[in-house]
Amino acid sequence: MSYEESYAVFMERHLAARHGERRARLGRGHAHAEAMFLRQVWWPLRGDFADLHPEYEVSDWRGRPFFADFAWLPGEIKLLLEIKGYSVHVRDMDRQKYCRELNRETFLHAMGYQVISLAYDDVEQRPDLCINLLRMVLSRYLPAQAPISRGLIAEKEIIRLAGRQASPIRPIDVKQHFELDHKTAVLMLRKVQAKGWIKPVYHGNGQRIVGYELVRGALNFLE
Repeated sequence: MSYEESYAVFMERHLAARHGERRARLGRGHAHAEAMFLRQVWWPLRGDFADLHPEYEVSDWRGRPFFADFAWLPGEIKLLLEIKGYSVHVRDMDRQKYCRELNRETFLHAMGYQVISLAYDDVEQRPDLCINLLRMVLSRYLPAQAPISRGLIAEKEIIRLAGRQASPIRPIDVKQHFELDHKTAVLMLRKVQAKGWIKPVYHGNGQRIVGYELVRGALNFLE
């Protein structure tokens, strides 16, 4: 089915399953930002709406209802997705609202949810960035579409490790992360370099490699 057909079925299914205020909330809450996210980010990334729930109700730490823009709930995974506009979530937010939002996200994390927030401006103007970031998040939960070797899994983990570090990744970082010997850590980094995912960082006159940094777009290989 096309996006329009799939979207219509998606909304009809969730509206039919709700009653009273929950149904009204879906009608009110699923507005421009949420529809734009589905069209420009989620559909190009996933191609379907399986396991996705709009205006998903959860409780906060006070027991009060809170509606997340979307919840993605395949099996044991509990991922909440929020599209946040600057005016509502930053410019017009007072200290009390700010504290409540942070407390709610911490409580939801304790309840097993991972909250992913995307800026409205990015969804509107830079959807490819949102797609790439969400792809990296979902890749941690989704099984590979085809058999994957342990070597490739390790290489992708090196990319994630390099992406988390503020400084170039070194053999000692790989050694400690995987609990390997130094020689094996060096070989792993060289394999990742050969695939074009990282590049060496040289010291002084360029004779000695002191670490490796990600090449532009390397995080896309985590798909």
